[in-house]
Amino acid sequence: MIRMTDDHLSDLLKKMYANSMEAIFFIDEKGSVVAMNPAAENILDIDVIERMQSGVDDSFCQTCKGYTDEKDEISCSKCYLDYPKGEFSSFQVYLKTKGEGVVPYAASYHTIDEERGIRVLMLLDLTKQQKTQEMLQRSNLLKYVIKAQEDERKRISRELHDSVAQELLSSLVDLRVVKYMNVGEDVLKKLQQTEVSLTRLLDDIRHLSVELRPASLDDLGLEAAFRSHFKWIGKNYGLLVDFSAELCAARYSSEIETVVYRVCQEAVLNALKYAGTDEVHVRLCEEKGSLQLTVIDRGTGFNLNVNEAKGTGLGLYGMRERAELVGGQFKLHSAPGEGTKVELRIPLTQDNKKEADTR
Repeated sequence: MIRMTDDHLSDLLKKMYANSMEAIFFIDEKGSVVAMNPAAENILDIDVIERMQSGVDDSFCQTCKGYTDEKDEISCSKCYLDYPKGEFSSFQVYLKTKGEGVVPYAASYHTIDEERGIRVLMLLDLTKQQKTQEMLQRSNLLKYVIKAQEDERKRISRELHDSVAQELLSSLVDLRVVKYMNVGEDVLKKLQQTEVSLTRLLDDIRHLSVELRPASLDDLGLEAAFRSHFKWIGKNYGLLVDFSAELCAARYSSEIETVVYRVCQEAVLNALKYAGTDEVHVRLCEEKGSLQLTVIDRGTGFNLNVNEAKGTGLGLYGMRERAELVGGQFKLHSAPGEGTKVELRIPLTQDNKKEADTR
C-alpha cells in the first residue's frame, strides 16, 4: 500500500479539481457560489459567472432549472440548496448551459466544511447516457410491439383457419347435399351461385390466414415457408420467383426467422407492385457466420437520391427497422432502368444456433 504525504494528496486533489470532467461548485451557507472549477465555467455564460462571483443575487437559480424528485421530473420543491442536511448524495438536476440549452446532470451535494457552511455541488453530464438509454428503450419497445403484432397475427391466423374456414367448409358441404335433393330449377341455380361465392370466400380466408402468419414458418422453418409463399405468388399473380436456399441449419431463432420472412415478403411485394417485371430472384444462404437474404428484380428501379419511391415508403422503413432489431444490416440498391436489389445480413450467434438446435 502506497502512503501519501499531505502535500502529495493536496497536489492530487488540486489537479483533480482543475482537470475533472465533472463541474464542481463550492457554495456557502447563503447559497452563493464562492468557487468553481474550469469544467463548471465552461458550461455557463460569462455574465452568469460574473454575477455568481459578485454575490449580488442568487445567480445559480437563474441557471438551475430544477431537479428530479419523487413527484416531478423537473421540480424546485424542497430545493437542495435550502436543505443542507437533507439526503442529496445522488440526484438528477437540469442546468441551462452555454450554447447547449437545458442539460441533465447527475449531481451530488453535501457539506464539506460544516463550521463555515461550505458545500460542494458536483455535476456529471448525462446527455450521452440518456440518449443511449432512450435508444435502448426504443429498441426494446419496438421489439415488444413487433412480437405482440406477430403473436396477434398468429392467433388471428389460427382462428381463421381452425374456426371460420372450417365453418364455411361445413356450410359448403351442406349446400352440396341440398343440391342433390328434389328442389326446383330456380332454387338449384341459387344454390350453385351461393356455392361459388362461399368457395371464393373460403379461398380468400385461407389466403388471409397465410398472409397474417404462415403456419409453415412456425412448424417447418424459413425454406418451407418461402417455397409455399412463392408458389402461391406465382399461381395468383403470375410472378415467377426464382428461389434458392443454401442453409446449414434447418431452423433459426423465432425472431430471426420472422425478420427474414417479413423483409423478403415486403421486398417481393414491392417488386410485384412497382417493378414492372414478371420475375424475381431470391437467395437465402449462410456465409461467413451470417444469414444472408438477397432479393433482386430487373424492373424499372428508382433513384435512391430522390424521394420518388412509389407507395408510402413505410415498407422500406419497416424492413430497415426490423433488421436493426436483430443486429442485422439492411441495404437497398436501385437505379432507374436497372432494377432493385435488397440485401439483408444477420450475424448468427451461438445463442441463435443453440435455439435453432433445440426447437
